[in-house]
Amino acid sequence: MLATFARTATRRPLTVIAVWICLLVLGLGFGTRVFGDLTSTVEDVPGSESVVADELLDDLDPSGASITAVVSTDGGVDRPRLRAEVDRAVAAVRALPGVAEVPHPYDRHGLVAEDSRALLIPVTLKGGLDDDAEDDTVGDAADLIREIDAADVAVSGGPLLGEQMGTRAQEDVAKAELITLPAVLIVLLLIFGGLRAAGLPLLVTVSGVAGAFLILYGFSLFTDISVYAVQIVTMLGLGLAVDYALLMVVRFREERAHTQDVAAAVHATVARAGRTVLFSGLTVAISLSGLIWFSSPFLRSMGLAAGAVVVVDMLAALTLLPALLARFGGKISARSRLRKAAPAAPAVPAGREGEFFARLARFSAARPLAVLVLVGSALVLLAVPAFGMRITIGDARQLPHDTEARQLYDTVREHYPPEVDTSPVGVLIRPGAPADCERKIRALPGIAAAERQRLSDGTVLLELTPKGSVDGPTATGLVERIRELRGDEPVRVTGNAARLVDFRSMLADRAPWAVLTVLVGLFGLLFAFTGSVLIPLRTLVTTLLSLGAALGVVTWVFQDGHGASLLGGEGLGSLSLTAPPLIIAIAFGLAMDYELFILSRMRESWVETGDHRTAVVEGLRRSGRVVSCAALLLAIVFAGFMTGGFSPILQIGLGLTLAVLIDATVVRMFLVPATMTLLGRRAWWAPGPMRRFHRRYGIREFTPTTPTAAAPTTERPRP
Repeated sequence: MLATFARTATRRPLTVIAVWICLLVLGLGFGTRVFGDLTSTVEDVPGSESVVADELLDDLDPSGASITAVVSTDGGVDRPRLRAEVDRAVAAVRALPGVAEVPHPYDRHGLVAEDSRALLIPVTLKGGLDDDAEDDTVGDAADLIREIDAADVAVSGGPLLGEQMGTRAQEDVAKAELITLPAVLIVLLLIFGGLRAAGLPLLVTVSGVAGAFLILYGFSLFTDISVYAVQIVTMLGLGLAVDYALLMVVRFREERAHTQDVAAAVHATVARAGRTVLFSGLTVAISLSGLIWFSSPFLRSMGLAAGAVVVVDMLAALTLLPALLARFGGKISARSRLRKAAPAAPAVPAGREGEFFARLARFSAARPLAVLVLVGSALVLLAVPAFGMRITIGDARQLPHDTEARQLYDTVREHYPPEVDTSPVGVLIRPGAPADCERKIRALPGIAAAERQRLSDGTVLLELTPKGSVDGPTATGLVERIRELRGDEPVRVTGNAARLVDFRSMLADRAPWAVLTVLVGLFGLLFAFTGSVLIPLRTLVTTLLSLGAALGVVTWVFQDGHGASLLGGEGLGSLSLTAPPLIIAIAFGLAMDYELFILSRMRESWVETGDHRTAVVEGLRRSGRVVSCAALLLAIVFAGFMTGGFSPILQIGLGLTLAVLIDATVVRMFLVPATMTLLGRRAWWAPGPMRRFHRRYGIREFTPTTPTAAAPTTERPRP
């Protein structure tokens, strides 16, 4: 397959480039339409009790969506001029054909704040409106309310919230790209010392982003796409494209030092670095495949969409980049600031090239046990806060302060009691339930207020406002107590707190299968790459250490509030329910990337020399700078996406940035050499049957020119 890619790229480079230009145009033309159809709902689990109860409630009480407006002024909302403005706006909104109800804030108790400095205008739409009619009605109602002449007017909620967040997501993605692309180009210029070599990875990166948009748009035709998915998938697509292109261009420049034939250099690059890119892409895709096990549409679509983007980046690096190199590679110098090629072609780099990383390897190899204990203990210490991690749906505090939804939330919190903006726990008591069921439920602790409504078929709807936050421990505890109390009786519980309980239950039920899928897949892939059973096990353990450390810091910052303000966020007492599973899935795959970069060079030296200590030192010498530069570029991309201010994106961005930096520095530069030294020659061991299987079917990244007799025969490449 790789040989086919190389032949096509060198024989028909313009055709390959033209195909990718078409993909670029489609991605930027059609793919960006995804921003017009985003949802802010991520916690629903199909088939769960909360979702089934919601569907039942919709059938029994088919009311439409609703939005809420808050009007505030320091001079007081009882002024005649402001009252006239509100009267006019309420009358105009009531006259809209799609509006069912607009209670007048001056006539209904509780809508005017006790301090008389704010008032609420809730708008309920008619049920059964199609999407276009609902959008038109919501937009017209919001515009009429915003015409009120007051100090502050904020309108949000319902379908308007999704529209506002979609617009903000598009702005944040554009801002992130505006920051990261120039920064990436500058770093690439410093690495390569030339615009041509630095520009090629950037072209691949832009193609990867266009592919990400196109894939997301395709998924949006069949399923809901979260506002967070756009930023995360774009962030991942941008970062991996840079990583893969960097590895390929660096290897091409090395090959150019040995031959003036551009086509031969491209073939060698694809044959050697291309296999690493292929395996790296597959490892990330396998890590993301664990998300497919979860029944949450958000997590499942994230796994599918992000996995598809990884494949696009991988194909761009294996097809578009070789075509660009075949067409323009003759003008790229064989020397770079990242690595100056030796005049000859020895298997081991000459001179002091990569000496800094070789010294790190020697340092760890000389005292492996001490390095393992010290570094491992430090990572475990950083991971400690993660053991107290809490996940919740969250509230508007997750949004940036300049969003209208956040302004509405802050104003309501400032002027109204906490329960005004707390989503109630909905309890549907169906006909046939015991007569005292309602009384027992009302007597449960943690209820601040309760409202009762009898629906069309005799079902009683209790709306219980819990004490504390919408999805805090009191609210979720209330849900669990109601479900325990009802037993087998026809009572169903819904609401935000119930959805959170169901989401947590789904994670607990499906996580073992997701973890098993990822671990088995990665073990098999690493075995195919190395021919060892111990290296995959060692890799999984060290990767879990770096991942735990990253999650611990994210918990310490955004849950406990230490330094969150420095990143534009705040301590929320919990993490977004989307952040931990996505950080784990994506970071695990990225960590495997760098592991493969290093292992490919270690294995090359191992096969050539048969000396495990030489393999450790030379492997890090040859790959250390590439890994460090790739991690730096990826961290720049992740940091760029943290400028938007969405708390879930801040959490995911910080988690991935830390995971990449910790893994590429502390783990790969210290723990990997130390553990490989402790394992010694056993690192490359496999049982006889597996060794014979790998000898026959295993995939090797390179074909060494002068294999030595010292190398084990099981590790020599087949002729």
